This record gives sequence, C-alpha cells and structure tokens, in this order.
Amino acid sequence: MFDVKWIRNNPEAFDASLKRRGAEPQSAHVLALDDARKATVQQLNEWQGTRNASSKQIGQAKAQGDEDKAQKLLAEVADLKAKVQQGEETERTQTAELNELLAGLPNLLLDDVPDGADENDNVEKSRFSEPRQFNFEPKEHYELGEQLGQMDFEIAAKIAGSRFVVLKNDVARLERALGQYMLDLHTREHGFTEVIAPLLVRSEALFGTGQLPKFSEDAFQTTDDRWLIPTSEVSLTNLVRETMLSHEELPLRFTSLTPCFRSEAGSAGRDTRGMLRQHQFYKVEMVAVTAPDKSLEEHERMLGCAEAVMKGLDIPYRVMRLCSGDMGATMMRTFDIEAWLPGQNTYREISSVSVAGDYQARRMEARYRDENGKPQYVHTLNGSGVATGRALIAVMENYQQEDGSIAIPEVLQSYMGGQTEISAAK
Repeated sequence: MFDVKWIRNNPEAFDASLKRRGAEPQSAHVLALDDARKATVQQLNEWQGTRNASSKQIGQAKAQGDEDKAQKLLAEVADLKAKVQQGEETERTQTAELNELLAGLPNLLLDDVPDGADENDNVEKSRFSEPRQFNFEPKEHYELGEQLGQMDFEIAAKIAGSRFVVLKNDVARLERALGQYMLDLHTREHGFTEVIAPLLVRSEALFGTGQLPKFSEDAFQTTDDRWLIPTSEVSLTNLVRETMLSHEELPLRFTSLTPCFRSEAGSAGRDTRGMLRQHQFYKVEMVAVTAPDKSLEEHERMLGCAEAVMKGLDIPYRVMRLCSGDMGATMMRTFDIEAWLPGQNTYREISSVSVAGDYQARRMEARYRDENGKPQYVHTLNGSGVATGRALIAVMENYQQEDGSIAIPEVLQSYMGGQTEISAAK
C-alpha cells in the first residue's frame, strides 16, 4: 500500500519505479480517484453543515410560531439527509476503488536494483567457494535418493498427486537435521526468536504481506476462508499487525521452521523431476521488523545470516542482486542465494532475502513511536534461512560419493547421532 500524499508529492518517481517493473504509470489515475473522493467529502461536509444550521432554525421558527418556515426547513433537512446518505455511499465506493487500486500496485524499487527483464539480467554480488571437481559423473538428487531407496515420488503421487515426495530413513533424518541446525544457528548466534505460529491464516494476514489480492492462485484456500501459508513470512510478519511498538523494542527478529504450501500455478512444465519445486516443502524463515533508518543495514545483516548457513554446510554458492523484472511485487530489493548443484551443473536459488520498506506495514497497520513519540510505520524484511528441502538437495549432490552414498557435513553430524554418511543401498 502507498501513502497517497507521497504519490501526490512524487508522481514522477512513483511512475518511474512502475516503469522499471514494466508497468504502466498510475499516478494520474490514483490522484484522480483521490481528488474525486476529496470532492465528495467536501460536499458532504457542506451538506452536513447546512443541515445542522437548518435543524437549529427549525426550533427557532417553531418558537416564533412561524409554522410555514418550520415546514420549509423540515423539507430542506429531509432533502439534505437524503443527499448525505447518497454522498456517503458514493464516498465509500470511491474509497474502495482507490484502495483496490493501491492494494494491487507493486512496491517501489530502490535505486540500486539493477534494471532488467528477467532472471537473465540479475547481477552477481558475491560468491563463496568453487564447485568441487568429481572424478565421476555426479547424479541429481532424485537419482541418489531413489537409488538409496529413501526418496519415493511414485508413492507420493498415489497419495497426493504430482509435486510431492516421501522421504524415509536417513534422508528424512537429514532434512530434519538441516532444519534443527538452521534454527540453532539463527537463535543462538544471530539473535532471532524462535516462533511456532499458525500454518492456516485468514485472508487479512495474506493481504498484510501482499499475497492477496493479486496472487491468490499461488496459494491453497480452505472452505472456511483460511489459507495454507505459502511461507511462514506470512505468520511471522503478521505478529506485529495492528500494533504500536516503541522504538526501544526494535529491531524484532523472528525465525520459524514450517511446512509451506504453494500451488505452483505458473510453473507448469518446470522442474517436474525431483524436489526443486514442490507443493509442500519445509523452510526456515527469518523476519525482521525495524525502524526505517535501519532497514537497509538489516537487509545486509539478514543476508549474512542466510550465508552463514551455507558456509557452515560448505556448499558453494553465489549471491545475486535481482533485477527490476525479476523482483517480487511486494519488495524494494532482493538478494538471492543460489547453491551450486553438481547434478544439474548449475546454480539454483536456495534463499531469497528481501526488504519491503513500509509496504507491508501499511497494509497491516504496524507502527511504532519514534524517539520523539511520533507514530511511524515500521519496515519489514524477510528471508529464507534457508529452504531445507533445497538445502537437502544441495547436500546430497555436493556430498555424493562414487558408490552412491552421501557424506554428512560435519555441522550436521551431531544432529544425526554422530553418523558420518548415508550408506549406499546394498
């Protein structure tokens, strides 16, 4: 959501940001709707003032015995009452139309976001480690998992359909270990508060983080107007909805390990093999709530928290600055971490770390009082810390051995009861 006053004062900057996203300019439309609403409100105030004055004169006319004047004034008041009721309905309609337009507009882009059309125009920010050289042809994760007898897509399809998987035995335990490792890292070393929050949320929660109204097709809705969360960003960010925080409370940092549910409506034919793009997957999420002047600093910090996961696992990765055409609609800037997958011989996204500014806060009415006691909207950030399913893929492919076994990264061995490898099937 946007502050119409800001758009009125900065129409060129507003339209320029939309143009960078490939969208049409909207400032003139927004301001025309707001002007019409303001004109209606002004007319209502005038009618209401006239009505109040006439109502007082009715009593005076009756006191003076001027019944004709009193009846005339009564007729005027009745006419004004009808006009006010109609005007109030018009104002409600105009406000709803304005809010609907504002709710569907993407966030402003920061100046340092690269311009571009799609993922091919993203810009590398940094990278960690070089891909390992194998003396054998590395396999993809699903080949390894199926050979181990611990990754079953066929039975999952019988249970739930495509884009699901059943993990068993040590592979299932390895994904659980990844989640525990990430939570411990973020809570013990990075200052995040662990949260267990609802997986089912109301429409208002999805609206608050920006998934509604435009992206409903990407989520699963229940029959009682609840939604399965596409990411725990929804639950964690909405922890501050409709609140007034103090500046001393900021920053707030939350983390959670949850299943996530996505319809993958726009990904037909993409990544149909394996676990890369599932309807159900696990992810450790990070959310931060900050004062406006601290949000960009927090963005870099949060990126570092996600990178620490990858460094601890010793998985080669690169950090990409997403370009304007590849950015999520609700975010001002996004960094993606892409893990090296030797089975695919390419880098694939394993984490997105983003800053939303006050875009979500306005939708949630999440504010704080600054040092002068003035109410301000908070800034929100979120990032994968990281997607455990994709981390499992990265570990399996980078730590595979020639006989089909999987070496277990040192940082995970304590979570695996001291186990050092997942043995090849005999």
